[in-house]
Amino acid sequence: TTAANHTGPALVLSFTISGIGCLFAGLCYAEYAAMIPTAGSAYTYAYASLGEFLAWIIGWDLILEYLFASATVAVGWSGYAVKFLHNFGIHIPPALCSSPLVFNHGVWTQSGALFNLPAVLVCLAATVLLVIGISESARFNNVIVVIKLAVIVLFILCGSAYINTHNWVPFIPENTGRFGEYGWSGILTGAGVIFFAYIGFDAVSTAAQECKNPQRDMPFGILGSLLLCTVLYILVSLVLTGIVPFKELAVPAPVALAIDRAGEGLRWLGPLVQLGAIAGLSSVVLVMMMGQPRIFFSMAKDGLLPKSFAQLHPKFGTPHVTTIITGLFAALMAGAIPIGILGELVSIGTLLAFTIVCLSVLVLRKTRPNVERPFRCPFLPWIPIAGALVCLAQMIALPFDTWIRLVVWLAIGLAIYFFYGIRHSRLNLPAKV
Repeated sequence: TTAANHTGPALVLSFTISGIGCLFAGLCYAEYAAMIPTAGSAYTYAYASLGEFLAWIIGWDLILEYLFASATVAVGWSGYAVKFLHNFGIHIPPALCSSPLVFNHGVWTQSGALFNLPAVLVCLAATVLLVIGISESARFNNVIVVIKLAVIVLFILCGSAYINTHNWVPFIPENTGRFGEYGWSGILTGAGVIFFAYIGFDAVSTAAQECKNPQRDMPFGILGSLLLCTVLYILVSLVLTGIVPFKELAVPAPVALAIDRAGEGLRWLGPLVQLGAIAGLSSVVLVMMMGQPRIFFSMAKDGLLPKSFAQLHPKFGTPHVTTIITGLFAALMAGAIPIGILGELVSIGTLLAFTIVCLSVLVLRKTRPNVERPFRCPFLPWIPIAGALVCLAQMIALPFDTWIRLVVWLAIGLAIYFFYGIRHSRLNLPAKV
């Protein structure tokens, strides 16, 4: 969809810009994750360097990121699952596999559908796995990640033989006269829209307490996953836009479309790609829903949310209360909201989180220069500054409606903080005594 509406074949440049921004932010995340190996990700880092109020802002922003990311990916999972079931003669009615709402040109209308049942079910299934425990979930996640990578590599290798280089001309389509519709502004807007594809690497840091050697494992896991994803995104984008003219890629399952366009020679790959997409998106839903309860958990330990949010299951030792809350909310959003709206919210929330992390590294280096840092972000202050600027540029390029939704979300968060969080904050306990 991004290639069709914003970038054309230059989608690879959008992924490159996003990847560079993520690399800078990833170096900042890696320093924090090795130095502060606790669950909570950017919230914990902001709390340590910027204070409680800004930590609340970033924590509330992370709730937006993880909740809506789970729902966004679940909707994509639904599309591939429905196509895969068609291969076996199982047909889910359209009214049960799409959003009941449509958003076009600033207006909400009804689509005629009831709700997206497969998206709801995958959210609920992920919730059950995460309540059982991280070790069982990790084993399941490892299996489906291997399947996902194998299918992606297979598509890149086999699909490259069907590339028509004429589809890459012009590589950067001429701008239509509106900001974000092709040209360089389209590339920047596209980078912001697809940014949510990179959110997995920061979720790695939310499980820092569950690593055997977080000082070593966190930087390696964050930067390694980021570099691998960037390379794969660029290669898949090249193959997609090489097989299918970019204006025809405004579909929920572009890889499946590319396989169909390639003809009989690649048709055999269709079911495998669908299965790989189901496996891959399942792992993403799992990772996003794993990160969210740990944000709740950290905020509750600091007194900013009710104590029940920090409760652990007596048998499994997992934050089951917040996991269930996360799963139910994600299922509701996945069943009702269009994927485009969800994706843009995730992108702007992620970009804001990354910007704050980059800036907080600079602050902590000044305020606590003697703290032990097993991993240090190189080329200070240039890397954090560059990361913050790249993320801010992508935020500015996102649609105005997305900014309005972000402001509304933050306003709700501020109301909760001032009416509950600040009164129950751990920092205020001595004053109360």
